[in-house]
Amino acid sequence: MHNVYINKIAAFLPNEPVSNEEMEDVLGMISNKPSRARAIVLKSNGIKTRYYVIDKKTKTVSYNNAQITANAVKALEDNSFKLSDIECLICGTSTPDQLLPNHALMTQGELKLSNIEAVATAGICLSGVTSLKYGYMSILAGLKKNAVVTGSEAASLIMTDKNFHQEIESKIQELEKRKVIAFEKDFLRWMLSDGAGAVLLENVPNKDSISLKINWIEILSYAGEMPVCMYCGGKKEDERFIGWREVGSIEKVMHESLLSLQQDVRLLNHNIMYYTVEKPLFEIIKKRNIKESEIDYFLPHYSSQYFRDKVYEALKKIGFEIPFDKWFTNLPYKGNTGAASIYIMLEELFNSGKLKQGDKILCYVPESGRFSTSFFLLETV
Repeated sequence: MHNVYINKIAAFLPNEPVSNEEMEDVLGMISNKPSRARAIVLKSNGIKTRYYVIDKKTKTVSYNNAQITANAVKALEDNSFKLSDIECLICGTSTPDQLLPNHALMTQGELKLSNIEAVATAGICLSGVTSLKYGYMSILAGLKKNAVVTGSEAASLIMTDKNFHQEIESKIQELEKRKVIAFEKDFLRWMLSDGAGAVLLENVPNKDSISLKINWIEILSYAGEMPVCMYCGGKKEDERFIGWREVGSIEKVMHESLLSLQQDVRLLNHNIMYYTVEKPLFEIIKKRNIKESEIDYFLPHYSSQYFRDKVYEALKKIGFEIPFDKWFTNLPYKGNTGAASIYIMLEELFNSGKLKQGDKILCYVPESGRFSTSFFLLETV
């Protein structure tokens, strides 16, 4: 088997940053009324600026998902690596521009690349990690010498006012009473943003600069024992989850806002730490024989600062306490970009000049769709 190295990382954040005060002007007001949830959610999530494919000045759509992904891939190109060198392109997203063709093919089309293997991975936040793992396995097995993998989101196109009905008063009251972030419908509008990241994987490290060796990637799903939590394109009905095609007419689908993102906040808060940190990491520690003292950087993807202390307590509970001075996130100023988040964090750290030989980086990416998680370990060489 071959070693696999991350040799280049690039990120693309569309348009100018959007402040908290500008968000509703860009996304629009539901029923022409300002959101009562916005201030509560923003206070908890700690995000100050984010990026949208919607231009905040003109309110027009500047890019689609395939275009921001292609821009991230283009940023990998330099004197030592050309787009024509790509052997395999793997793209993960939860917000493709269309149902068919798949997102990787549309990105390939934007890049005008021919005669390569192109694969799309579906899901939510983990779709960026599954694309990474596909590329990693392709090189590990000796099938490819290189692969470009991506994670991207264009969530703002789902979060505009036209996709939502008027806020439900009971949800607002529940939010204020429990002081818990509710992620259903309108509340998610203030959590998500757009961006893309791309990584070049190769079977040899860089000669004159640092690389990140992928030591291992673990992905675990608990969908066999947990119900649907975060979803788009369907609804919960009694004990069943019904996809949008079973609901009936397109008019009914739109009337019930089934194409908006929704989340069962009670299910999330009761289970997210156990199923994405405590249970899986406890198993991974035994399997990989890792120690918290070996970790130099911890890159956690979480949707909100609300979960920061909860992640820390979950780590502490299983005897894997990583002090906050080893944590790295850019959530406050680059936003929650879903499948792209871990790429955008890694890009900033990789190009910061801070990494040194032997540094070990533990990455954590949870997904609440039906409770899945990933941890992977990188080492600076």
